[in-house]
Amino acid sequence: MALTGRTALLAALGSIPVGIWDPGWTGLLAVNAPLAVACACDFALAAPVRRLVLTRSGDTSVRLGEPADVTLTVTNPSNRPLRAHLRDAWPPSSWLPGTEVEASRHRLTVPPGERRRVTTRLRPTRRGDRQTDRVTIRSYGPLGLFSRQGTHKAAWTVRVLPPFTSRKHLPSKLARLRELDGRTSVLTRGEGTEFDSLREYVPGDDTRSIDWRATARQSSVAVRTWRPERDRHILVVLDTGRTSAGRVGDAPRLDASMDAALLLAALASRAGDRVDLLAYDRRVRALVQGRAAKDVLPSLVNAMATLEPELVETDARGLTATALRTAPRRSLIVLLTTLDTAPVEEGLLPVLSQLTQRHTVLLASVADPHVSRMAASRGNTDAVYEAAAAAQSQSERHRTADQLRRHGVTVVDATPDDLAPALADAYLALKTAGRL
Repeated sequence: MALTGRTALLAALGSIPVGIWDPGWTGLLAVNAPLAVACACDFALAAPVRRLVLTRSGDTSVRLGEPADVTLTVTNPSNRPLRAHLRDAWPPSSWLPGTEVEASRHRLTVPPGERRRVTTRLRPTRRGDRQTDRVTIRSYGPLGLFSRQGTHKAAWTVRVLPPFTSRKHLPSKLARLRELDGRTSVLTRGEGTEFDSLREYVPGDDTRSIDWRATARQSSVAVRTWRPERDRHILVVLDTGRTSAGRVGDAPRLDASMDAALLLAALASRAGDRVDLLAYDRRVRALVQGRAAKDVLPSLVNAMATLEPELVETDARGLTATALRTAPRRSLIVLLTTLDTAPVEEGLLPVLSQLTQRHTVLLASVADPHVSRMAASRGNTDAVYEAAAAAQSQSERHRTADQLRRHGVTVVDATPDDLAPALADAYLALKTAGRL
């Protein structure tokens, strides 16, 4: 069989005649001397790794589930061509499972004094900051027999933002908001508390909306129309304590709460309300205040990106005190926390009156859809026991929610997929009732 390439070269070098065979070391070295010389030359001709200059460019932020491209520019200042294998190392959560080897390894050739670019495509699987580890380069000689290897630091950070999957509900919620805001053809009494305009009375209008002075000045009955009040303050409070770490499906409860908070913030900022964010467990984890309407959503997304559940019990008194300092005037406090009996009864209920006497309070909680499926299961003994346990859990949540409602709190309890639109509907209902 014919030999080609590097294999043929090694065979040729190993078969060069050297005269009389000496079974000792001298003969062995004499036979391998040409190969050793070739390897030494190959090593000497490999471009030096440490003199390479590496710079980065590309994406600095990406939504979870979307790809991010980071470009690495390799400059070769030496007088030898660079033939190299390159590994661009990132944390394991920067890739989809099983794709790291293909995505992080590159081959490149850089002529002397020139530069080349390689692009690493990241597909992060978790929120937060992903920072590059190191770049390992293996430089080969022209024969590929020997190589030089070294590592470089080329710092770069990609911030992985919340995916905001509930954005798809925003158009329908904005349509409802436009109806409340007086931009549709029909305006009715009771939708807000700010006077908007006058129009002619039509059968079915609330007689309390008739403006008798305006009616006296014209030949038809005039009614007042109303629109929701603007420039109201909304404080979204994310509980980042122990209960937010519980996983519902593939993600912790905190992620579903953040998604609901983003939809609410997008809707409220379009309604002309001011939205702030407080993330708290035993201390402040994130605080966003005083942002203009166009900057609210980017600021909240950026602040939420690095939030992680903390495995500590939330300090309800500290949370309440911090919320009151953050919202000194009457506001809507949206508390995204748990409806589990113990944390509510032992932590939140004793201090709840401090919030409700000054603010309107809306509590939203993530329900586990698996519990509902368990409650409906039947067929064998195990399924019946699971159904009984699920029914008891649901009964406790309903009882806790009823306790909160008796204290004047609006409660939203929904599964991760339904929490964001349900919270937006609750906000619109409060605006409709003039409670903001």
